[in-house]
Amino acid sequence: MAEEISNDQQTELLFMQLVMMFQGMAMQQLGKVMNPMTQTVERDLGQAKNFIDLLSMIEEKTKGNLSENQETLLQQALFDLRMNYVDEVKKGGAPEGDAESQEEPAASEDASLEPEETGEDKSE
Repeated sequence: MAEEISNDQQTELLFMQLVMMFQGMAMQQLGKVMNPMTQTVERDLGQAKNFIDLLSMIEEKTKGNLSENQETLLQQALFDLRMNYVDEVKKGGAPEGDAESQEEPAASEDASLEPEETGEDKSE
């Protein structure tokens, strides 16, 4: 049956697999899914944001070139991830059992969200 799949169908399946892979990794970093390697739930919001940003970039770069199924999958994945990310940010604090790894990414994430702070110092 593998021989019957057209090149376009294979490309569509590979794209969808890529989106689902990034979504799964983001959900893992959000602490929503267990890490299959360590068998623990870990949370790293900085890495989760990175996967969300990667999917956002893919959405921007592929605009107008996706099938309806691909576009729907990508938009739904981004919506779900963004809502879960906001939920985790609102929870605040370090995740249970992994306080050290949470503090560092959160600090770098906050710094990237406020780049104008250094610009204010220059104007004074």
